[in-house]
Amino acid sequence: MSTVVRRPVAFVTAIVLFVEAVGIVVINGILATVVKNQDMSLAGLESAAMSNGTWAMGGAFGLYLLLCGLVLLLAGIRDRAPGRIGRIALITCAVVHGVLGALTVGLVGWAAFACLMVVLGLIVLSLVAYGPEAGGSTDEAEPGAPATA
Repeated sequence: MSTVVRRPVAFVTAIVLFVEAVGIVVINGILATVVKNQDMSLAGLESAAMSNGTWAMGGAFGLYLLLCGLVLLLAGIRDRAPGRIGRIALITCAVVHGVLGALTVGLVGWAAFACLMVVLGLIVLSLVAYGPEAGGSTDEAEPGAPATA
């Protein structure tokens, strides 16, 4: 894939992940506030503990999405593939979006599913765009392979 396509895809995906990170933190903050204000317990677990856990999970997932967005932003700026740890983070982010998309269909609806699948597609497109070249770049031909012109 050419530089003309892969850099904008990396930038757009990074921006989408940054916006999603903020959205996740805001949603978890709202949920934590609601849980704390209800003053109920779940199997003996106090509402303050559930609220703190929701805040912690929202913050951790928001930081994870920010990290993935930063990896893609740096890949787009440098026009170089992310390193091994960056690729692993992006692959796990894609898997999480796929699983959340499957769960979202029944819980939230098709519109949320479509949004998650668009983000999944952007992440996968970024990974493929900065992956190894399809034609291969080795100078030596494999034994028994036809010679190239």
